[in-house]
Amino acid sequence: MTERLRMTGVWLTFPAAKGAEATGSLDVLKGIDFSARAGESVAIVGPSGSGKSSLVAIAAGLERASRGEVTLLGERIDAYDEDKLAKLRRGRVSMVFQSFHLLETMTAFDNVRAPLEIARLGEVNARAKAALEAVGLAERRLHYPGQLSGGERQRVAVARALACEPSLVFADEPTGNLDAASGAVVADLLFSITRKQGATLIIVTHDGELAARADRTVHMRDGRII
Repeated sequence: MTERLRMTGVWLTFPAAKGAEATGSLDVLKGIDFSARAGESVAIVGPSGSGKSSLVAIAAGLERASRGEVTLLGERIDAYDEDKLAKLRRGRVSMVFQSFHLLETMTAFDNVRAPLEIARLGEVNARAKAALEAVGLAERRLHYPGQLSGGERQRVAVARALACEPSLVFADEPTGNLDAASGAVVADLLFSITRKQGATLIIVTHDGELAARADRTVHMRDGRII
């Protein structure tokens, strides 16, 4: 299967803070080697502070590695500027966050529609409508985020992420703010839709049951894969 992500010898180091209390630099990631293939689901687990979210941020090009190589969708991105990264990710890489990140002044339909327009994809309205139907929110498409429950807001976020049929989806604690029932619905949608689309799913989670659904589980501790 084709690799959609490869990280080789990746370090993330924050410099020492200025001032008398400085204690030296902080290594958040320490020589990470990680890859994910087309259509594969990978769960990344580990205690808080182990580097899970930092790994995803660097893999998605949201954070710059201090050293090492990152290849995303076949392209080396560790030296890319923001414009080149944005062009590479547009319509091909999506993210689902713990805190939804919906625009409060836009309806559910427009929240899903907006990134499709930015990506300049065709049939924007039809895609947005189909994505909301896929997550069971067709009847709530004209509601604003403040009128939706937490589970419904996360389902909108899933619809927004998957409407463009991306090649790679990063989900950082996607069920972390939800009750068990809502979390189960969101998990079902993430796994079923990405599998149907042939997308690679990389999911950060503290939930052992959610991690067990992935094809593979990667354990992290103290900035390393163990």
